[in-house]
Order: sequence, then structure tokens, then C-alpha cells
Amino acid sequence: MVHRPAGPENGDLVGELPKIAVPEEVAEAIRTLIRWSGDDPTREGLLDTPQRVARAWKEYCAGYKDDPARHLSRIFEEVGGYDDIVLLKDIPFQSHCEHHMAPIIGKAHIAYLPSNRVVGISKLARVLHAYARRLQVQERLTAEVANCIWDHLKPLGVAVVIEASHACMTARGVRTPGVAMTTSRMMGLFRDDDRSRKEVLALMGF
Repeated sequence: MVHRPAGPENGDLVGELPKIAVPEEVAEAIRTLIRWSGDDPTREGLLDTPQRVARAWKEYCAGYKDDPARHLSRIFEEVGGYDDIVLLKDIPFQSHCEHHMAPIIGKAHIAYLPSNRVVGISKLARVLHAYARRLQVQERLTAEVANCIWDHLKPLGVAVVIEASHACMTARGVRTPGVAMTTSRMMGLFRDDDRSRKEVLALMGF
């Protein structure tokens, strides 16, 4: 058996990233933030923190180097006459809010009604992660995932529902934990036909 290293070149969104060199100005910016927060970046426990934080953010934002559309480039037209809803439920994801750079943690439900083509089911999750691994707002993330599937698969309908908790609300500011935000984007039949919309939402558990 041949084991391929994980990484974007082998079709994986994010593998184990190499220890990239961190520019000194990036490390110094993180030291400045540590000082401004009230701590000493020269103490033992924080000496390597600037490099760790910088590399972590490269990983958090790996989606900027990933074209979501490429995950939908390989399609299958032999589906045995299947013409009903394709749904991937409860896809976990993590993103970061572009306003406070705080975590957004949640799950997505992605469905489409194929016309004459389908993709491997994991590709829907890959499209989600490619957009989520960028600085985001949940509303835009929902629309981007739906639009990408609509534009590249040419389905009869697309439905994307995202539920997420935002640390910019739960850990700071109003400090209200246990609150989830829900956004949805319906396209094609799922937007225009009430029965189709109710069906896909019921399959998602709403």
C-alpha cells in the first residue's frame, strides 16, 4: 500500500503543515499584543508563543489558498436514474469572525437536488471547509457555499443551513453562552417550491 502525505496537493484541504518560517515582523506583532494585554513576552512560557500563534493562523486561514470550486470539478453522471435530494447533515466546522478574529464553531447541513450530475459526498464538506478556513461572517459563509454548488453542479435546487456559536458574543461583549445563530440559503426549487423547501428542511431536522 502506498501512503501519500496529506496536503492540498493530494486533494486534502489541510494536512499536517510544515513548520514554516515566521517573519520577524509577524512574531513581533504578536509580542506587542502580549505586552498590550498585560503580560511579558520574554517570560519562559511565552517565548515560543509568537511562532506558535503565527503558524496556527496560517492553518486557521488555509482556505485562502484553496479554490472551493476545484472540489466540484469531478462529477458523476451515471446515477442509476436517481433524481431526489442529496443531503449531508451535521458537518462540523470551525471558522473565525472577521470582526474580532474569534472562533465560530458550528455545523452545516448541505443539500442539493441533482439535475444530471452528482459529486462525491465528501466534496460538499470540502467546499464548506475551504470557505470556513478564512475570516468570515456566517451570513457570507452560508451564501458562498450555496452559490458555489449552484454555479458548478447546475442542480435543480440547493439548500444550505448553518448553525454556529460565536465566541465574539459568548466570550466577550455581551458574554452570552449557549446561543446559536442559524442562517440559510435556498436556491432553485428549494426557494421557489414550498413543498420542496419543507421536504429538505424536514430531512435536515427542522
